[in-house]
Amino acid sequence: MNYLIGAFKSPCHFSINFVDGRTRKQVQLKKENGQTAMVPLFRSQESIVGEVVLEPIQGKKVEHTGVKIELLGQIELYLDRGNFYDFTSLVRELDVPGDIYEKKTYPFEFSTVEMPYETYNGVNVRLRYILKVTISRSYVSNIVECQDFVVRNFTPPPSINNSIKMEVGIEDCLHIEFEYNKSKYHLKDVIIGKIYFLLVRIKIKNMELEIRRRESTGSGANTYVETETLAKFELMDGAPVRGESIPVRLFLSPYELTPTYRNTNNKFSVKYYMNLVLVDEEDRRYFKQQEIIIYRPESS
Repeated sequence: MNYLIGAFKSPCHFSINFVDGRTRKQVQLKKENGQTAMVPLFRSQESIVGEVVLEPIQGKKVEHTGVKIELLGQIELYLDRGNFYDFTSLVRELDVPGDIYEKKTYPFEFSTVEMPYETYNGVNVRLRYILKVTISRSYVSNIVECQDFVVRNFTPPPSINNSIKMEVGIEDCLHIEFEYNKSKYHLKDVIIGKIYFLLVRIKIKNMELEIRRRESTGSGANTYVETETLAKFELMDGAPVRGESIPVRLFLSPYELTPTYRNTNNKFSVKYYMNLVLVDEEDRRYFKQQEIIIYRPESS
């Protein structure tokens, strides 16, 4: 039985190393098993340079029909788990068919790689970048090793960033106006605004501001939408009176936000909303929702 188990073990040790691995910024990446790992951070148009080290287990040789490394950008929809949609696919051949008897090092380079989309781990979708090394073999299964890395792309501040002014009400019962200082926010920004009560004939118990993320995958009849409430911020506790105004100051930095993604590779979108919720003394809820744009600044 031990011989059988040993037959399925990889005959060599693998490592995929980045040439600037010691100096490049590392960020946390959530793995499929729920655990996190520290991986290198890149941005679009950077070069990815490194080496692959293969070392046969003592006393074994590795017969192969070629060694290659691929740089892959993939989207996986969890409702179609196991099927990956490659939007980036680059290949470098590292070795011709032959035998490996001792430790071998293969340098590789992918120059100024276009990586247009950010790494994303959502509820129903995952976008990832990997380096995938394959040792092809004739009569037994190929040996494959993968190394994840993260891509984040920066957006300059918007040249136009209009404030948000809206009204909400119930005829002859409730009339409020809310105003936010802008409609586009960076990941570490602060939402600043004011809520004005123009007419109050309902006994309001409290008021909250929520940040919601809406993830849409698929298209047409096969569109799946998942909404998460990422933040709840109590603005008021108790009944307001006509003419009263409530200030709003909500810091975004404590929350795990991503930029807004619109129709990424025709596979998914991620949008953010501010949801103003009022609750009366009979626990009836009144709310008004407004989309905001989130972007990643150079400093994040």
